[in-house]
Amino acid sequence: MAEFVLKDMINRRGMEKDFVIASSATSTEEIWNGVGNPVYPPARAVLESHGIDPSGKRAVQLKAGDYDKYDLFIGMDSANIRNMTRILGGDKDSKIHKLMEYTGSSADVSDPWYTRDFDRCYKDIYAGCEALLNSLI
Repeated sequence: MAEFVLKDMINRRGMEKDFVIASSATSTEEIWNGVGNPVYPPARAVLESHGIDPSGKRAVQLKAGDYDKYDLFIGMDSANIRNMTRILGGDKDSKIHKLMEYTGSSADVSDPWYTRDFDRCYKDIYAGCEALLNSLI
């Protein structure tokens, strides 16, 4: 969800040419035989209820070579941070951060996989993306 929320915020500000935003999986759970799953239907429904269209997205795997391609890597929770650090071979340039850090919190984004509360997850992501974007502009 975070990829689409942040893209929407940037598009609304007319800044889409200033950013490259992409999301990648830190596990292979959503990728089968090299093909990633589309956005999970309940997540898609919440995004669409906010006027955000996630169609066309398929899960892709984070790769070590991505470290030099991007300025920041934002994880939703502590497990993401651990996995990203492992996959990327460390974090020598301090590019890896947890989204909620930008709100002044060390909390994880509420995980709807366990809570089934996709609205709460969206609210966490929205607050985090808003704070992240404000830190960048």
